[in-house]
Amino acid sequence: MRFFEMLLFFSSVCLLAFQFIVNQRIRRTALFLTSGAGSIFLVIHLLVEGYRIQLVFLYGFMLLMLILSLIYALKTPTVVHASRTRRVVWGRLFAGFGLIVTGCFLYVFPVFNFPKPTGELKVSTHVFHFIDSSREETFGTTATGKRELMVQVWYPAQAGSGKYAPFIPDTRILRYMAENYGLPGFTFQHLKYVSSHTYSETEVSSAQTSYPLILANPGFGSSRFLHTSQAENLASHGYIVAVIDHTFNTFATEFPDGRITTSTTNDLFSPDHDYRTERGNRDKLGDVLTDDVTFVLDQFELIQSGQIPSRLKGKIDLKHVGVFGHSIGGATAYDASFDPRITAGIDLDGGLYRLHDREGLQKPFLFIYSESEFEQLKMVRDNRVYTDAELDRMGSTREWMDQVTEDKKLELKRIREAVNEGGQVLYIENTEHLNFTDVQFISPIFELLGITGKIAPERANSVMNAYMLDFFDMYLKNRDGNLMKEPNSRFPEMKFATPLL
Repeated sequence: MRFFEMLLFFSSVCLLAFQFIVNQRIRRTALFLTSGAGSIFLVIHLLVEGYRIQLVFLYGFMLLMLILSLIYALKTPTVVHASRTRRVVWGRLFAGFGLIVTGCFLYVFPVFNFPKPTGELKVSTHVFHFIDSSREETFGTTATGKRELMVQVWYPAQAGSGKYAPFIPDTRILRYMAENYGLPGFTFQHLKYVSSHTYSETEVSSAQTSYPLILANPGFGSSRFLHTSQAENLASHGYIVAVIDHTFNTFATEFPDGRITTSTTNDLFSPDHDYRTERGNRDKLGDVLTDDVTFVLDQFELIQSGQIPSRLKGKIDLKHVGVFGHSIGGATAYDASFDPRITAGIDLDGGLYRLHDREGLQKPFLFIYSESEFEQLKMVRDNRVYTDAELDRMGSTREWMDQVTEDKKLELKRIREAVNEGGQVLYIENTEHLNFTDVQFISPIFELLGITGKIAPERANSVMNAYMLDFFDMYLKNRDGNLMKEPNSRFPEMKFATPLL
């Protein structure tokens, strides 16, 4: 809860409490002074912190109490009749209910603070719009008919001043984000007040002559913004991090001319399909996502050479390139790592695709899973057969799950091959799938819904960032790697699963 929101809410609770003071003169004085102060807090809140639709009741209640307190201050005390007493009681009950609901809104939809990056370098950001003239867009309509991508880069900054950049600069996409979760379009509008720890488009830090490049891939129906905390942290430790909005696979992407694309790739999947069709469609989507990474890496070669104008010219260490991603973006990271220009990669809780098209990856790769996803991998390893009751709960059939199991066995083989090249398999206790994105900060209610796990979001983020940084430092900077060797008492939540698989 922001400072003036807190003062406004506290003033409103006091106004309701003062309604029960028996002495009329004391009650009127208390209401007059508190409503006056609360109205001042309201004005400052609107000017400094900004309007929130979740606080509409609070705004109306404060203004109503200011008007009534002014009327009462000028009016001679009279005897209160029984009918008016009933109206007053109902009014107080309604006000109490409204304040309780508002308090719930403030809890469920907080204007949260991102964890501060742990590195010593300041961080800046810039957004690129790339058009791949060699590829036709197959998932929707674009202005050119070609594949277009928005790519946001976080990089070490020489200096920063003024305000940090907002978490969500293009706020029009917030209604699409809400709809993606089946919520009313206004639900996440408060996120426009959430600030990052990043400055906008400042000069690149001179602390190093160049910085390793890391390409990142959001998951299905996600967005580049939902990996802000990871990108900021890596950039603060001396990396250039480029997060790709995979067009039509995001919940929404806004382009420089104002166009907004939304997710269409879910049309590839249907409960009416058989397993082979579904797998083929996932591979088809994966093929496009992998080509996006290859194309973006091509663009950074042009940026490095100066063919694409940018402050990053000459600052990118293209001999040390990493990649990571979440969910299908993690699978994209794995598949893109077959590009010889990429040194190492990380998959955050994502099942692999195109497994039948390639041999094993011959370079180090780190797999970090949620606890629930890791349990499913263990079931495959143990050849455990699902019961009929479990299949019913999953809404699946035995034939379907048998085919899933066969593919997962091949996936486990690929995982072991990557481990043999210097990778690891880890999982974080008490996590769920979306603990690997900034979704975990948006609302504590997500834990109750099972979208995120029981672990505190700040702790999950801290653990994950520490291991991602250690892995990339090991393979892109030839240093550290201590966390990759064995369990560490500082991070008891992180479990080494390599021996189990």
